[in-house]
Amino acid sequence: MNLAHLIDAHDAQGVALISRGRDTTYGELRDQVAHLRGGLAGIGVQSGDRVAMLCGNGRHFVITYLATLGLGAVAVPLNPTSPAPEIERELAAVSAKVVVVEPTAAAAWAGVDRAAVPSVVAVVATEHTVSRITGGGPMPGSIELTELLLSDPVPVVEVEPDTLAVLMFTSGTAGSPRAAMLSHGNLQANLDQGRSAQVGIEHSDVVFGVLPMFHIFGLNVVLGLTLARGATIVLVQRFDPSTALETIRERGVTVVPGAPPMWLAFSHFDEAPADSFATVRLALTGAAKMPEEAMRRLRDRFGLELSEGYGLTEASPVVTSSAGLPTKIGSVGKVLDGVDVRLVDESGDDALEGDAGEIWVKGPNVFQGYLHDPEQTAKVLTADGWLRTGDIATVDADGYLYLVDRAKDLIIVSGFNVYPAEVEEILTEHPGVAEVGVVGVPHPHTGEAVKAFVVPGAGADLDEEQLIHWCLDHLARYKCPTKIIFVPELPRNVSGKLLRRSLI
Repeated sequence: MNLAHLIDAHDAQGVALISRGRDTTYGELRDQVAHLRGGLAGIGVQSGDRVAMLCGNGRHFVITYLATLGLGAVAVPLNPTSPAPEIERELAAVSAKVVVVEPTAAAAWAGVDRAAVPSVVAVVATEHTVSRITGGGPMPGSIELTELLLSDPVPVVEVEPDTLAVLMFTSGTAGSPRAAMLSHGNLQANLDQGRSAQVGIEHSDVVFGVLPMFHIFGLNVVLGLTLARGATIVLVQRFDPSTALETIRERGVTVVPGAPPMWLAFSHFDEAPADSFATVRLALTGAAKMPEEAMRRLRDRFGLELSEGYGLTEASPVVTSSAGLPTKIGSVGKVLDGVDVRLVDESGDDALEGDAGEIWVKGPNVFQGYLHDPEQTAKVLTADGWLRTGDIATVDADGYLYLVDRAKDLIIVSGFNVYPAEVEEILTEHPGVAEVGVVGVPHPHTGEAVKAFVVPGAGADLDEEQLIHWCLDHLARYKCPTKIIFVPELPRNVSGKLLRRSLI
């Protein structure tokens, strides 16, 4: 098997991708992927090698992803807007051999210290990227992606289901980000589970692809399930409600997956006509709790029934979905066929009917663990294969799941996981910071925002703007505090543990 085969069986004339106004048929996509497999093989990419992708939602991401999988190599999707220090840490963590860089990541890549990532032997640049990085001069070890597309094609390498396919950075259920190991079998299993159950993308659908593909839902549902069904995906780099509605209307979009901030923006977009979603048969959301009032506004104003689901990177990702089911506002739907779920109480027993319990997940979609981190892997994977999510839920008599709490300390900004530990680590590296505590606070547009409480060091002269810029230099923007409060001390218990709930 090989997950890259998911594009093989479809009509060569059918449109697979629409990117920057350009259609790519399934026949053209298969041809481009085959040539890029040959090109990557020609620069030394072999089974097991890591190919990092600093690319947004576009054709280059898709063909690089599929070509990498097809060689038996490991795809590492990274946020192209991350600052150089974050990119360095992630590339070093996975020992990336090749990095594919598009223009939006050019400035950050230019700031990467190549000595900090000695495993990287080649940089593949998409159109116009080299000139942005070098100002037109040569860049050692770089090659244009268009050159690789001229290479002779090579066939797909068949692999075992447990062969590593993707390393996806996630904060996991606790702690700082680490690379989750997802196999070909894990990803294929969730595609099969979603295809046979409620997720509901069909061959005739046109899917709005704005969820970033360095996020697991964007990668394996929006992209993966669309291609597996032979449907069409409209790839969108940035979200703007006005242009999004134009695209939905002009392209006849039928499926719109999006994180809550996108749907909140639509719900407050007063200029949008009532028939804005006339072509849409399926509207999906997840990644964070969707405000119930916003769901009602979307229904009353646009006639749009929003289907919530639940998943996580470690489950490849979908665990539950309400798509195709009678709507129960507040529920994340029912468990997919082929996935087992338990609700477990604090003593480790199954929670009594009606009581809340931690969601445990088991199935062929559950990941292999965290790269080079057996200790954290053991904390979330039991000996008999159950994934302990840290999320708390109840279930009703009809089998609908309701989230009542989530992994402790987790902050969700625009659908992306932010763990306080990572932000705290960066802030404490500032020479003027003695201690720091980070929490999430409600935000009308992003769901939550990051707020930091800082104890200055003796004699330090700090201000809020200075520390926010410090974070922006080291972390992706969505992880950075929007508010910093200076305090004389942090609340701690008798054992010295930070009491986050006391931070307001």
